[in-house]
Amino acid sequence: MKIAFATTDGMNVDEHFGRAGTFAVYELTMDGYRLIEMRRFADGRDTAIEETKGMGQAHETKVEGKVDKLADCKIIYLTEIGGPSAARLVKKGIMPIKVKEVVSIEESLAKLLETVKTAPPPWLRKAVMCE
Repeated sequence: MKIAFATTDGMNVDEHFGRAGTFAVYELTMDGYRLIEMRRFADGRDTAIEETKGMGQAHETKVEGKVDKLADCKIIYLTEIGGPSAARLVKKGIMPIKVKEVVSIEESLAKLLETVKTAPPPWLRKAVMCE
């Protein structure tokens, strides 16, 4: 199962979904996890999305493009996400996970793996079974 992390440094979950120029994409299995790729949308912040905010369809199109490019991931960790973007992710079968404070990707993966192995909630069990 692929997991994405909104990150500025490749080590921490520290970015808003729309602003994130980079997502670290990992493969999670029952045996562990490994980095697959750093998926780049922009150098630094994703200004294409930021600059179209409040511009209706232009903004919607940019956000939809980002969602489509992350559609192979089952979970995306982030610090913030707007309601419409969260709804788009869920509609594609992607669970957005909002962290309360900056957390390391490694720590997030370790906790997720432990949850998958011990007592996954129904949505996570379903995501794992689909892989």
